[in-house]
Amino acid sequence: MMMTEAKDETPLLKAGQPSAADDRKRSKTMSRKEMARDLRRRKAAGEVDPEEQMLLSEIEATRPKTRADCVNGPRPCSFVSCKYNLYLDVNPETGSIKLNFPDKELWELPYSCALDVAEKGGITLEEVGEIMNLTRERIRQVETRGLLKVREATEAEPKRPASP
Repeated sequence: MMMTEAKDETPLLKAGQPSAADDRKRSKTMSRKEMARDLRRRKAAGEVDPEEQMLLSEIEATRPKTRADCVNGPRPCSFVSCKYNLYLDVNPETGSIKLNFPDKELWELPYSCALDVAEKGGITLEEVGEIMNLTRERIRQVETRGLLKVREATEAEPKRPASP
């Protein structure tokens, strides 16, 4: 009885020799930062895909422009990239996201918009700290810095002459 060996018809590749697999497109993973940078570059060059441009236009059209547009809107606020949203912060230059409440879900927050908190009226540093997930001391520091900026801005304005 004679056994025949099955020969493998796959050719062997020698080092440095390109294969057919090298010709195909490889998938690429991009970070949010790279995607935001790429979008800004394509917008500046006028290379944005029409479908993508339509989607961006639709999002921009539905985004509230003034407080009156969103005051009676649904809560929690769905526009998480709004600068008044308390749940997360989006860096406009890099597109990076910082979660302010990593241990909570958006719907677990008592307030999702800083403007809602401002309309509430005067509250203590302790209450502000609880809303923003910061300590009372950090809120005091931010308040002091903000008041200093306001004072500097008003002192830099030219004085109006007193009217007779």
